[in-house]
Formats: sequence, C-alpha cells, structure tokens
Amino acid sequence: MKLLYAEDEVSLSEAVVDVLKYHKYIVDAVYNGEDALLYAQSVQYDGIILDIMMPKMDGLEVLQRLRSSGCKTPILLLTARSEVEDQIQGLDLGADDYIAKPFSMNLLLARVRAMLRRREEFTPNILRCGNISLNQRSYELSGNGRAFVLPKLEYRLMELFMLNQGIYLSTEEILVKVWGYDTEAEPGSVWVYISYLRKRLSALNADIMIAAKRNVGYMLEVLQ
Repeated sequence: MKLLYAEDEVSLSEAVVDVLKYHKYIVDAVYNGEDALLYAQSVQYDGIILDIMMPKMDGLEVLQRLRSSGCKTPILLLTARSEVEDQIQGLDLGADDYIAKPFSMNLLLARVRAMLRRREEFTPNILRCGNISLNQRSYELSGNGRAFVLPKLEYRLMELFMLNQGIYLSTEEILVKVWGYDTEAEPGSVWVYISYLRKRLSALNADIMIAAKRNVGYMLEVLQ
C-alpha cells in the first residue's frame, strides 16, 4: 500500500515514516500543503495522511481541492487536540477520519488500517485483463494455471497498466506514478521493467500485451 504523508514537523514526519515503512507501507513524505496537493494529484495513492496546520496551504484547503477535483482517495486528518471545529470541518469536507495530536504510533497504525479497509470495500482485490489476473493482496500475476509473485516495482507497473487498460501512458507518467514524483530513476528504467513484464506475460501464455507507440507511450491491450 502506498501512502502520502504531509506534515511540516520534520522530526515527527521522520519518526512516522520510519514506523510506516517498518510495517511495509510505501510512503512519500512532504512538508507543506502545496507539495501535498501536487503529489496527491500526480501519484496514485492508497491513502493520504494530512496535517491541518501546514505552511503554503493548510490541510483543509488541500482536502477541499482534492475532493472538488473528484479525488476519492481515503484521507486521514491530523488535528490539534483542542481544535474540534477543525475536526468537524474536515469531516464535512470529505475526510474519512481524524486523529488528534499528540498520538501514539499504535493508534495511528490502527487508524491507517481502518482507512485502507474502507478503501478496499470499493476496490476489487483482483484486477483482470484478458486471461490474466493480478491479485492486489498477494502481488500474484496469474493465468492459464501459472502464477508469479511480482517484485514491488513490477507489481506497481502492472497494476498501473491494469487500472488503465486501453489508455496510452507516457514514460514520464509511468515514472511519476510507479517510481514516485521525486524519483531519480532514468526513463530507460521504464523500458527495462516493461521488458520484465512482457517476459512474464509470455510465460503465462497471455492473450494481452503491453503495446508501445513511438513518442506516445505504452498501453495494455487484449490481442485480437
């Protein structure tokens, strides 16, 4: 599961990110509201943890803009313990839950798990295209009685294609959505990982392929 964590207290952010990563979450950390909005609009996240009091743009405005643009990603707000009005306003604007500062790490983890469970109620665990399926829980790519457990980047790339079937994705889009907005990976990395997936699809006798179009990008399509 990939999370965005927006918090301007750097020491707290580092501590929370360490705990989340220890519990197998993938985390992008940002430290102001403008970056939070930019990342949330550029990268596909499973959940967002959003502090209300941030520089450049406060968390409530980020929340409002995301919901106004149609973003349905679950959002957990971090609020000051005494700011009940912020908590009410946040829920009214579309937040899924809130947690008051200071908080215990165990409570934060429990709230994150609850937030992601609610997301899973609306997201299928199995993505399908042609005779191939991708299990979002086990990371298994399977078809015709065979299966591979995909490494992290291969899984995220295949998931991206499965969720955008029939749509060309540029190399730049793929880099941002799979490797992250601030990645240092080179464009050639996209081609390398697509070649890995093509070999796996071939081994599964898939009736789908990752097509390439010069100067446009890559697309998952069913073979005719």
